[in-house]
Amino acid sequence: MPTRRSSDASDGEKLFETAVEQFDAAAELIGLSDRTRAILRSPKNEIIVSFPVEMDDGELRIFRGYRVQHNDILGPFKGGLRFSPHVELDEVKALAMWMTWKTSLSGVPFGGAKGGIAFNPREHSTAEIERIVRRFTHALGSNIGPEHDIPAPDVGSNAQAMVWMMDTYLNAGGGGGDRQNTRRVVTGKTIETGGSLGRDKATGQGAAFVLAHHFEQVNRDLRDKTAAIQGFGNVGEHSARAMGRMGVTLTHVADHTGAVMNGHGIDPEALWRHTSEAGGVAGFSDAEVIDVEDFFAADVDILVPAAIENQITAARAPHVRASVVLEGANGPTSVEGEKILIDRGIEILPDVLANAGGVVVSYFEWLQNKMSSRWRLPEVDDELRRYLWEAADNIEAEKKRLACTRREAAYAVALNRIGTVFDQRGIWP
Repeated sequence: MPTRRSSDASDGEKLFETAVEQFDAAAELIGLSDRTRAILRSPKNEIIVSFPVEMDDGELRIFRGYRVQHNDILGPFKGGLRFSPHVELDEVKALAMWMTWKTSLSGVPFGGAKGGIAFNPREHSTAEIERIVRRFTHALGSNIGPEHDIPAPDVGSNAQAMVWMMDTYLNAGGGGGDRQNTRRVVTGKTIETGGSLGRDKATGQGAAFVLAHHFEQVNRDLRDKTAAIQGFGNVGEHSARAMGRMGVTLTHVADHTGAVMNGHGIDPEALWRHTSEAGGVAGFSDAEVIDVEDFFAADVDILVPAAIENQITAARAPHVRASVVLEGANGPTSVEGEKILIDRGIEILPDVLANAGGVVVSYFEWLQNKMSSRWRLPEVDDELRRYLWEAADNIEAEKKRLACTRREAAYAVALNRIGTVFDQRGIWP
């Protein structure tokens, strides 16, 4: 039975309700057993830690962190760690659930998890962020591990934060005598400390691969198409670069500082240099300022919401003019917004496929650490494309078989795999 929405629910609660509603629809569609439904509707573990950190001025502050481990029937828990003052339990629960479907769909042997620390990294020095990350890692203790739960970067965090997590885990005794092999306790690390080539661009590159697969499947040429991207962090920037190499012209960009457009094209490299210095797209000299609502109504071929959740709402969906929505962020389209887009004939390439590149290359990094090897970048890119195109092929086959939406088909592929393993393994004792 779908969850009832409360008008006064928090954003996190609404997000979790959306995740459960999507799950319920797909579970009903494929006839998933009641036993498996009951297990998957709730996380396996919800970990909340509060920990003290000394600030640069000597003040002691208490921070709160979360790690939600949704399911590990297919392998170790896997999921990002976000730094944001808006992090809350229900938000992390939704993201962890989506990670379970994403790993299953993409065919990597991981389960789903997510984590976060409720703070704004922009308001802290590098030294303070390091102490916050290390104290959080210490507070988690044995709740993470290279064969148990493997964090990665997410919104607000980065490769350096993952290195601090790894170092803290190892120096606190994690891994025992197998310390070097245990570097795989986190992924998304710097190259020098065991990260994988191609991991920094993986989510954006993967989104471009998914887009190319779709256009090839419907016999459309990507060259000379136009795109609008919301969010110009890691995912948005690398999506823009990768799509540009495929012939797509970036004309509109929006983020937390505002929105800009240039009908002749925006150079992703120039915009990235600007945002790195200015902290956002506002003030970019080679584009004109537009209203954020006008951004969502931009006359482009491809709209890429690559920022945060619930951006294409019932209010915005009627004004979207793009023919394809490529979901670079997690949960950027509300349930109501999606229905409107579908009714209008707009194709949605869902987040569980479109932004799965990050977890796929995280798996490659984990494997490389485990085998003490290093893959070349062309090898990483080729394998990433293969994983995502196989997942896309499976979705299209299921979509045709079930006569359903692409998101429902993606969930069907993921849930069928998980359901089969639950049926075969049973519940012990």
